[in-house]
Amino acid sequence: MDTPDVGIPEQLARRMSMAEQHEYLRTRLTRRRALVSAGAFAGAGLLAGCTPGTASRSQPAGASPSPATSRFPGSALAPFGRHLAFGADPMTQMRISWQVPSAVRRPYVRVGLTPWSLGRRIEADLRDLHTPGVEGQRAALDQYYLHAALDGLRPGTTYYYGVGHEGFDPADKKHHGTVARFRTAPAHPEKFVFTAFGDQGVTPDALANDKALLGRGPAFHLHAGDICYADGTGHGEKSDIYDPAAWDLFLKQTETVAESVPWMVTTGNHDMEAWYSPNGYGGQSARWALPDNGFDARRAPGVYSFVYGNVGIVALDANDVSYEIPANLGYSDGRQTAWLDRRLGELRERTDFVVVFFHHCAYSTSTHASDGGVRDTWVPLFAKHQVDLVINGHNHVYERTDAIRGGAVGRRVPVGASTDPTRDGIVYVTAGGAGKSLYAFPDGVKDSHEKKVRDRESVETFHWTKAKRRKRDTVEWSRVRYTGYSFLSVEAEAGASPRLTVSALTQDGERIDHFEVRRGK
Repeated sequence: MDTPDVGIPEQLARRMSMAEQHEYLRTRLTRRRALVSAGAFAGAGLLAGCTPGTASRSQPAGASPSPATSRFPGSALAPFGRHLAFGADPMTQMRISWQVPSAVRRPYVRVGLTPWSLGRRIEADLRDLHTPGVEGQRAALDQYYLHAALDGLRPGTTYYYGVGHEGFDPADKKHHGTVARFRTAPAHPEKFVFTAFGDQGVTPDALANDKALLGRGPAFHLHAGDICYADGTGHGEKSDIYDPAAWDLFLKQTETVAESVPWMVTTGNHDMEAWYSPNGYGGQSARWALPDNGFDARRAPGVYSFVYGNVGIVALDANDVSYEIPANLGYSDGRQTAWLDRRLGELRERTDFVVVFFHHCAYSTSTHASDGGVRDTWVPLFAKHQVDLVINGHNHVYERTDAIRGGAVGRRVPVGASTDPTRDGIVYVTAGGAGKSLYAFPDGVKDSHEKKVRDRESVETFHWTKAKRRKRDTVEWSRVRYTGYSFLSVEAEAGASPRLTVSALTQDGERIDHFEVRRGK
């Protein structure tokens, strides 16, 4: 029995809302999993009980199709789940990624300066990801991801692209609706916006947040980990409950934004998928094509940096330093931290602002509270290099600190205020309200979309110790809290008086918090 196509027919998609598309795909992919459970792909070697740890296997662009592929005409294997990422240089490099239901021949991207002249053709890399079955929990599954590297692009230029393979040509009129576009970073942007959140999953609220952030016109988006929740347990162990097909739904959900906005992800605890080597990150390497300028792109694909305009961005993998969830604690043997120290120094010299994002919270008071491993290992480096903004996820709320210096309030930062990291300390933002079920705060701010601004109040909370124990804290740095779905929008300005204007927005576009970062003013 053939596996059904997981895409939505173009004419039908134009008549459906995002929520209706989500339900359509959920139904189709549930059927797909049932077919796989029945052994529909047994001929392709997808047998339950295979040895765990099989990561992606790249195939050359012209490789012969697998036995499963020969049963499908190319035109039936419609690409889906397109998502962009910058290379190390956002002015000249873009990475285009997508998914197909089964292996295909000769995958490629067509690129041009108008939707009707996709003349340049770039071959793509096919990475197949095998997930072994677990009796009573999940069937074995193969997934197929494709990636094309576009280099030598012009800064500040809009490009149009279409993805295809043998039997599916985006240049054909019948597939013209699949053409998308992106814009490279300008050489000297005076002003731009980027967005950020963590802890998304596949939910109607995740869709609503995607739609809201797209309305901000971001140059790129930062995802602070816990991307899909295919691993519903989040301990980084092979005993975790895991459904790899959830990624098919997630990438389709995200495509409406990520097909045009570079989607820069890092690694959360739910992204440690222990069935893939190394370190449980083989799945991330198969699905994403991120900058490879971190300390080790193979072992830590979520660690990298890039510069856009006057802002340097650093992505980190906090699983390496987390005391709370220690499955990968210390896996880099200090190499990530040494790289971070060097990279922050380099960015401090060449950019106006440095923004760091990762998953586990340095300072938060909600369910997971603060991770002592992050504080012990990285917070001193953030202070040393006067980082301008730190963005975390992990706690499914919005929470923003005052400027923190030496572990305490360096300067109060009320809503609408301005802060100077060279004098006051660093503001830490938890932006974990992307779509997954929300958390509450322990002292009265409930899961009811309530906002609370603190004024000289102390909060009872805790942080995780190396012994994986909770150590109680009484703190005064928790300034703004919000328990509804939300995301972060950051406007960067260059020129004679550079600044970052940081806003927290609800999924309906309401601004619930804002503050400015200015250096040396």
